[in-house]
Amino acid sequence: MRPYPFTPATAPSSQPDRGAEPPAQPGPAPAGYDPYRPEPEDDRNYSSNLPVPYRRSRWRWLPRIAGVGVILFVLAVIWLAFTAPLSKSLEPLTPPSITLLASDGTPIARRGSIIGKPVDAAKLPANVTNAFLAIEDRRFKSHWGVDPRGIARAFWHNITSDGRNQGGSTITQQLAKNAFLDSDQTAARKIREVMIAFWLEAWLSKDEILSRYLSNVYFGDNVYGLTAAAKHYFNRTPDDLLIGQAAMLAGLVKAPSRLAPTINLDGARARQKLVVGAMADGGFITKAEAADVRPARLATNRIKPLPDGTYFADWVLPEARDRAGEIAQETTVKTTLDRRLQTAAERVVRGAGLRDAQVALVAMRPDGRVVAMVGGKDYKTSGFNRAVQARRQSGSTFKLFVYLAALRSGLTPDSMVEDEPVTIADWSPKNSDGRYAGNITLRRAFAKSSNVAAARLTQQVGVKNVIRAARDLGITTPIPNEATIALGSATGSLLELTSAYAAIGAQGYPVRARGVEQQGDRSWYQSFTERSHPLTGSLRDNMLDLLSASAETGTGRQAALSIKTYGKTGTTSDNRDALFVGFAGDLVVGVWVGNDDNTSNAGLSGGGLPARIWRDFMMRALNVGPAVAPEPEPAAIEEEEGNGLGLDDLGIDGVRLPEGEIEGLGLNLRVGPDGIEINRSRGRDRDREEGRDDRRREERAPRDDEPEEDEF
Repeated sequence: MRPYPFTPATAPSSQPDRGAEPPAQPGPAPAGYDPYRPEPEDDRNYSSNLPVPYRRSRWRWLPRIAGVGVILFVLAVIWLAFTAPLSKSLEPLTPPSITLLASDGTPIARRGSIIGKPVDAAKLPANVTNAFLAIEDRRFKSHWGVDPRGIARAFWHNITSDGRNQGGSTITQQLAKNAFLDSDQTAARKIREVMIAFWLEAWLSKDEILSRYLSNVYFGDNVYGLTAAAKHYFNRTPDDLLIGQAAMLAGLVKAPSRLAPTINLDGARARQKLVVGAMADGGFITKAEAADVRPARLATNRIKPLPDGTYFADWVLPEARDRAGEIAQETTVKTTLDRRLQTAAERVVRGAGLRDAQVALVAMRPDGRVVAMVGGKDYKTSGFNRAVQARRQSGSTFKLFVYLAALRSGLTPDSMVEDEPVTIADWSPKNSDGRYAGNITLRRAFAKSSNVAAARLTQQVGVKNVIRAARDLGITTPIPNEATIALGSATGSLLELTSAYAAIGAQGYPVRARGVEQQGDRSWYQSFTERSHPLTGSLRDNMLDLLSASAETGTGRQAALSIKTYGKTGTTSDNRDALFVGFAGDLVVGVWVGNDDNTSNAGLSGGGLPARIWRDFMMRALNVGPAVAPEPEPAAIEEEEGNGLGLDDLGIDGVRLPEGEIEGLGLNLRVGPDGIEINRSRGRDRDREEGRDDRRREERAPRDDEPEEDEF
């Protein structure tokens, strides 16, 4: 037996003996020696202090795994709390939507989803809720948010079938996904979906979960919720749905965009048949009831859907969203649009004979409330809003600012300006017709839209003062610092130009166009930044003098109404753009006609087609007629004796007509030395010729029948 290494005999001394011999080194262990095997007992009595060998347990990792699992679960809950707030799962779920109302409260457009009112699953007919349970989640009433049997069934089907894959999600899981998660197919999203489903099951009853699901599920055609879907497809309420109709709606949930019956009626009916069969297999209805179900028939033609977009809706939507704030549910915003005036504008544009040319029209009240807007001939063909988005030259309509600056400098409509060719630096403007009238009043120069007169006035008052006048009236687009702006070389929008003309009618500037009704008092910031400056007294009266001369006797006379009319024509170089902007009554209206590619329109001018569109719209809007041509003043008559064969013999004394032809009343009268002759044939020939001329003018639209003097 080997000696114990720590016995007194063998233990090393703490006080070594310097004279003693060193201890002998141990020899090699004998063959087969195992230091850990106990020695055989002998009759000697001693105790062993050798360490006991440690044996590792096979269950030693279980506590560690459990601890790691607890830590991971806590981390997952924290991660879920930040990425999918569970408190939101208890709130009603509605996609964002905004409905625009006209000034009378009538809905005119909807942007976003069609959202129905929430439903209470406990109060719905059994066949309605059973249709969804049969096809989506038959064990909905028994599981706790996740259905293991459904998952196993879907897994087995997907690995053994070559057809379309099945899903094992429950209604609770679908609600969790629709409420909080996106549609990606990652494992992390699926884990979050399961956790939220358990949370919903813990805090909501089955009826509450089903109610939330039916109130927010998507049914295609941009429709959310059972109430909206029943109304949209069948013009019914959920309480009135037949088995076939409920089955069709339940079938849409699987692929609503592809199966929407408005675009795929055959597919929707095939899916309806599948749902009815599932209801019978699940015991929700009998086989006989299933056999009696007929294909559902749509009733969408009884409902006039609101458009998602119009020119006005596109323009006003950003302002409407700002007014509504953060849209978390369906919101309505009241706009300034007048439905009657909008309809009148659209009808006038359709009947204008535009051919290939485009058109834009803006109508507003003097305070800036836009009541009608047309941004093109057809919104479905082109949603580009030419009244707001297009930046085109304004032509002679810009002369409003030139003459405003001139009147501010002390001139009056009776002040004189030279209508003769002029050269400013290297620029030599000319009148479009090549005619010049010499020294004329500002009133006449504005009415005939003299280019050289506007250039002279700009040179006289200064370009900066003209730009200042434009800025004061609300023009915000860039304006070149050069004299050519007198003829409208700067570009801008029709909406902004119409707002500038509105300032004259409103007696204050600037006028800001708006499409949403104001609510309450303005904030202090708005009161400070949007202050209105008065435009009254002689300055406004003189501007009205000029505008009436242009609209009633000048280049815009085709726009003249039976009431006082104010306005100005505008035509750009090569007849690319033609405009008429003016006001009458309580309406300010701007009209533009031109081509989108900025090409020329031979014969087009602001005093032609745009003026006629403006007049026709105003006649409908204000219930007035066109201007009646003024009767000519009677000429001075000298009393002479009759010749016995003239009008004296007809009982009309004191009147003597000169020799020549007199037309009218359908007759052609000739006064000669022998008396009065009647030439009926010539009158008929002239009437026929005039009729042909009128037809030719109508057929040439949008080419106008006479050029105007307001182009540059």
